Amino acid sequence: MNARPPRILLTGFEPFGGESVNPSWEIARALAGWQCEGHVVRSVRLSCVFGDALQELDAALREHAPALVVCLGQAGGRPEISIERVAINVDDARIPDNLGRQPVDDAIVGEGPAAYFSTLPIKALAHDLRAAGIAASVSNTAGTFVCNHVFYALMHRLASVPALAGTRGGFIHVPYTPEQAAGRPGVPSMALATQVEGVREALRSALRTRGDIRETAGREH
Repeated sequence: MNARPPRILLTGFEPFGGESVNPSWEIARALAGWQCEGHVVRSVRLSCVFGDALQELDAALREHAPALVVCLGQAGGRPEISIERVAINVDDARIPDNLGRQPVDDAIVGEGPAAYFSTLPIKALAHDLRAAGIAASVSNTAGTFVCNHVFYALMHRLASVPALAGTRGGFIHVPYTPEQAAGRPGVPSMALATQVEGVREALRSALRTRGDIRETAGREH
């Protein structure tokens, strides 16, 4: 009996903030079942709700026992795919989540470290996306809303749960689609098909690359 192929857990979020669609989930759904480098993608939609999203993430981690985890989220207003560097241990919601929860200056994990770095090769991912003609960069903030909430919790679990030892993970933000940006003058966007190909390339790069490359991705602000 053949063992199942190792799994990539790819998560996206339900729509929030009055939107009817969230490209992060549309990308994850489009890549469900895709096979890459001997791995297969399993896609899970998370609620845009503090706390609930972590319960759903935990269930997915238990079910799939992934070798790689990439969580996706929407960052409307950003012009490119953003590979996140760091998650911080704070919830500070500018707007309520989808159940009206709006934590202010709350720790995600009590007594947890102040921050975790992604264990993805973040600069290699951004480099490989740009080489494929897809706008991408390294980001140094994942915000303090549900995206960072999930990113921090993911990295805490990868660092502390013995069953997940050796699993790598991180977070990628994606822009609005043109349909979402319509009626918002000056707001950048990226076609959903391009975003799907960008995340596909990011997963391929993450599986092929262990040590990160060394090139500048710093910001003055």
